[in-house]
Amino acid sequence: MEKNWILIANAEHAHCFERQEPDHSLSRLIDFEHPRTDQSSRAGKADPTGDAGKGHGRTAHAGTQFEPHTEARAKERAIFARQIADYLNEAVATQRCTSLVLIATSSMLGELRACLGETSNARVRASVAKDLTHYIGPELERRVNEVLQLPNGHQPK
Repeated sequence: MEKNWILIANAEHAHCFERQEPDHSLSRLIDFEHPRTDQSSRAGKADPTGDAGKGHGRTAHAGTQFEPHTEARAKERAIFARQIADYLNEAVATQRCTSLVLIATSSMLGELRACLGETSNARVRASVAKDLTHYIGPELERRVNEVLQLPNGHQPK
């Protein structure tokens, strides 16, 4: 019997579902949470000096220059992707999952694919760069079918 899993993820949230037969509904298996840790993303945290992002660039005139936080965010995303991939790799190895569909933001999708083992990558039937983490219930099922272009909930071949 096919055990089709669908992972929906972004850099902070991931939800893993199993596609149920015969109605093709989604049954939630596990949720992953990885809240952002950088100061700039916390609501209500203002710079007390009022100088956030201001500075002198290479042109030596006053302007707005933002320090790149991408390295810290990329590290956090990589840690989160590894956590999710470890779960998926173990599920494939123990045959709890026979195929995978990955629906994630483009950056998270790249991280996940890099962290999946060879066997798990071979089980990926489809991967779509899209953030569906904020949808639930029937709306989520509809959107999953829509992004995979699946009429009536059928899995891709």
